[in-house]
Amino acid sequence: MTSLEYKLHFDRIIERIEKARLRVNDHHIVKIVAASKYVDANAVRDLYAIGQRAFGENRVQDLLSKAEALEDLPIEWHFIGTLQKNKINHLLSLNPYLMHSIDSLELARALDERLEREGKTLRALVQVNSAREESKAGFAPEEFLERYDQIAHECPRLKLQGIMSIGAHVDDPALIRKSFETTRSLFDRLEGASVCSMGMSGDFELAIECGSNMVRLGSILFPR
Repeated sequence: MTSLEYKLHFDRIIERIEKARLRVNDHHIVKIVAASKYVDANAVRDLYAIGQRAFGENRVQDLLSKAEALEDLPIEWHFIGTLQKNKINHLLSLNPYLMHSIDSLELARALDERLEREGKTLRALVQVNSAREESKAGFAPEEFLERYDQIAHECPRLKLQGIMSIGAHVDDPALIRKSFETTRSLFDRLEGASVCSMGMSGDFELAIECGSNMVRLGSILFPR
């Protein structure tokens, strides 16, 4: 794919996001985080060259290697994976713009403790398992609001920005929609929250229609 073809491909994705956004309302803004876990630093550089600025990695070691390889670019790095506690120091050394995946009180407390020690803060989202799937991390919907409040009060170094979820992993659009609507209803009850992160390459239009204002797009942005 030439650079021109790539730009046209990217523009078509933007157009799809625009149409979904306008089905919500004229003022609804949607941010794209490019999930770059399956591509190398050169692919990130190519997408940056045609206008993408926020990139997300699932593994701390991949974020570290790509951030080093691309240190000449002012990329906005997001951490969008499940964080193991033994990787906390490495992640904090990278000063990510946003962590998407606080999925337990134990992790929140461990992060807050390290942040306190280093005199840092971290912008973060709390993950909800809105599809109630055993394979997914995050708090159950019925406990989410209580746990969000608890993290906000007990872990002041974590600057909570809102909610993150992954849509139901099924073929039935009605069930996927229901998982997104559950997430959005919780987001609407979070005082001061600004980010509702849901929607990936296969379901981002539906997620936006349900109120997502941040989508994590991977394979669709990096055609092979």
